[in-house]
Amino acid sequence: MKSKTWLLTLGSFLIILMGGMYFAYPLLKKKKVLKIYQPADINPKLVDTSKQGVKKDHTIAGFTLVNQRGETFTESVFDNKVYVANFFFATCPTICPIMSNHFADLQKTFKDEPKVMFISYSVTPDLDSVAVLAEYGERYGADPDKWILATGDKKEIYTIARKSYFAVLDEGDGGVQDFIHTENMILVDSKSRIRGYYDGTSNTDMERLEDEIRILLLEEEAGKG
Repeated sequence: MKSKTWLLTLGSFLIILMGGMYFAYPLLKKKKVLKIYQPADINPKLVDTSKQGVKKDHTIAGFTLVNQRGETFTESVFDNKVYVANFFFATCPTICPIMSNHFADLQKTFKDEPKVMFISYSVTPDLDSVAVLAEYGERYGADPDKWILATGDKKEIYTIARKSYFAVLDEGDGGVQDFIHTENMILVDSKSRIRGYYDGTSNTDMERLEDEIRILLLEEEAGKG
């Protein structure tokens, strides 16, 4: 009798377990898909007035800048890539070294993933010459093929920051007195769409960014988005 009761109990348990797996499996199988950010989704204080309320089709605008090798490059360097962008200046003593160390760690993590790149735009391009950027890159181990340090026209960089990435709260015209200082990092997909914002000084956010780069790679591999 005890043996029969035990078998009935085991059978009931297995039925319940299999039923639970049947309903839970679709949920487990479903992968997270990252949000596609439009200007209307972002804090209006971050969005240039010309873009406020836009609900679709926002992409990072084209540009022409210079990298740490002294080479002129355009947005085409990110064709078929996913990348993370931030804004820095070489003499920054506060948040920039923290962000650059995080970029260095991410570069190591994704060193064997050719689809992942990084770009740091200088917000003091008149001071951050090619030579200065090259030295800065060596300090943090930036691979120029993986992590671009960009200088160039200040107004162009500041327009990108405010009207494409929505990276800063303050307004300005990119003039002599204008200055950007932000801890924001922005994840962009291969279609030049914003997929995430992160505090570049936060270890927690950097863990989230690493996870979401992987999610985005899987999403793109599956042809979603």
